[in-house]
Amino acid sequence: MSTKYIFITGGVTSSLGKGIICASLGRLLVARGLRVTIQKLDPYINVDPGTMNPYEHGEVYVTEDGAETDLDLGHYERFLDVKTSQENNVTTGRVYNDVITKERQGTYLGKTVQVIPHITDEIKSHILNLGESGDYDVVITEIGGTVGDIESLPYIEAVRQLRYDVGRKNTLSVHLTLVPYLSAARELKTKPTQHSVKTLSESGLQPDIIVARSEHPLDRSIRKKIAQFCNVEMEDVIASLDAPTIYQVPLLMQEEGLDRRVIEKLQLEAGEPDLERWKGFVEAVRNPSSEIKIALVGKYVEHHDAYKSIVEAFIHSGAVNDCKVKIKWIHSDEVDQENVEEKLGDVSGILVAPGFGGRGIEGKLVAVNYARTKKIPFFGICLGMQCAVIEYARNVCDWKDAGSTEFDASTEYPIIDLMEEQKEIEDKGGTMRLGLYDCSIKKDTNTYRAYGKELVQERHRHRYEVNNNLRYKLVEHGMQLVGFNPDRDLVEIIEIEDHPWFVGVQFHPEYHSTVNNPQPLFVDFVKASLDHAQKNDLAVPVNGKKVAVS
Repeated sequence: MSTKYIFITGGVTSSLGKGIICASLGRLLVARGLRVTIQKLDPYINVDPGTMNPYEHGEVYVTEDGAETDLDLGHYERFLDVKTSQENNVTTGRVYNDVITKERQGTYLGKTVQVIPHITDEIKSHILNLGESGDYDVVITEIGGTVGDIESLPYIEAVRQLRYDVGRKNTLSVHLTLVPYLSAARELKTKPTQHSVKTLSESGLQPDIIVARSEHPLDRSIRKKIAQFCNVEMEDVIASLDAPTIYQVPLLMQEEGLDRRVIEKLQLEAGEPDLERWKGFVEAVRNPSSEIKIALVGKYVEHHDAYKSIVEAFIHSGAVNDCKVKIKWIHSDEVDQENVEEKLGDVSGILVAPGFGGRGIEGKLVAVNYARTKKIPFFGICLGMQCAVIEYARNVCDWKDAGSTEFDASTEYPIIDLMEEQKEIEDKGGTMRLGLYDCSIKKDTNTYRAYGKELVQERHRHRYEVNNNLRYKLVEHGMQLVGFNPDRDLVEIIEIEDHPWFVGVQFHPEYHSTVNNPQPLFVDFVKASLDHAQKNDLAVPVNGKKVAVS
């Protein structure tokens, strides 16, 4: 069976949920036994989002091969349980960079380099690279932005060409649009959808399926109107309504027949979908026995997408533990010794989040100290782990000036320092320690009990590390260094012995959490937090269920 290509575009407005529709369709096709991957084409000129402010772009999702990518790739991996790579996220900046590099090398043999055919050919090559690998039956490509945007036009044109290059029977165009409800008129309006499809068609791309995002159900007359004016069959108008959780969207799309129509139109050989495990997960998310509160202490908490993978990992691990994790968002700039009890006194666990730069560090250190001294389960990720080391060095090892050279180059005790290979690097983009690295774990530790094995691989994104020349002081005063990179002897995991659950990791475990395989450290951290909540009467029963006491 030749590879099939599905292209998903969006119209009317941004933030309609193209990424979730892509991931949901992918989940349904995987459930039918097909090999599927999803690719995101982003129209911004940055080569990747690695240098973009979290307020601007949200989380940077890191793949196993070290690509810094759009956060939608996290949705793809969480829904499909399939690893993505550098080829799954392509930006305009990367496309133009590749074309200009080829031009400088003389690849085009003196031709005038133009948007068509050179830019569009480069876009097509990135799409075909996935399809021609032989690894997938279906490649779903999400085109970022909104139809009609100037920056999206080369992508639309590339898709138009590709539909003829690989044959119309091997491609499908799905268009996500908005059907708004006007309360004054008390009716749904299809005109925005009509205009969106018209704009797409003027670029030479006619949608085969329309997914209509709406807050209200689409009755037969609305579907018929959209079909009539947008040149699709009525059963190819798919309603996408609000859902209590994004993980219910695949089930709603199946009820609407999205996967069935895709299979029929592409003539795919596929079995009936097996969604029992997925349904069980959704049920666990929607009907937990109890609710616990965990603080997420970070510097970007106004923009929750900056911590998207952490949020989703809490959902996955909460379902495993039959509880809902309610995140208490704590801005690290606003935490100090005077108000820490007020901020954190009602939580059952504390996660100090990753980040960069010196702003908000003192607040994070106060939060770490509170978790350590009050015996509240603590999880520090990347910078959060480094803050745990700094706090311990200051308050237990009595190195009052201990710090990180990232924030204070003149600190007397640089317990966190720039990695040796990073010291000569000046460019900021794509130069951190990125991607998958080994970590060996000592037995008889919380981390080992969570993973159940001595060697794991996790994804990294950092420039600074625990200073190997000073780490002896931590060990002398009781901190356990329990995880190391075996090739470089870099500290990867720290714990504290006389604490129920205190773990800091240099890597980003949240990137590995999926619906079918929740990340072990998150599962164990939520379990420890649930135990703490039950012992301290902090767990809240849900739907009248009794809270179990361990």
